[in-house]
Amino acid sequence: MSAVSEQLPDGRYGPSRSADERADRTLKIVGAVLGALMVVLVGWFGYHYVFGTKISAEVITFKASDAAVKVHLEVRKDTGTKGYCTIRSLSADGAEVGRADFRFDQRESRIDQVVTLRTTSRGTSAELLGCHEG
Repeated sequence: MSAVSEQLPDGRYGPSRSADERADRTLKIVGAVLGALMVVLVGWFGYHYVFGTKISAEVITFKASDAAVKVHLEVRKDTGTKGYCTIRSLSADGAEVGRADFRFDQRESRIDQVVTLRTTSRGTSAELLGCHEG
């Protein structure tokens, strides 16, 4: 019996398989690195979207009169952050009767404050629409 080699001579029938295998491996590495970078980027944006809010607040109580609503707000923010919160009031039939932005420029991280929202008619609610930096 004779021993038959199963490998083709290098260079005789085109590029060797090892060059294709090296190119495939390089593409796989580049793809894995780009995929990992994409996952990190999406994670970073997601984290800042969820946890990046520097100002939050809640309505503790409110008291309505015919021309205004007094709203007790508790605002939590990073020390030194300036911003505003938007509040609106609705009438008994659901129509908006007042909306205003209230600024919070104090350096403290927790602020309890009563603000007055002027209304066009008697408001029956005080709703916090959101807080923003700025």
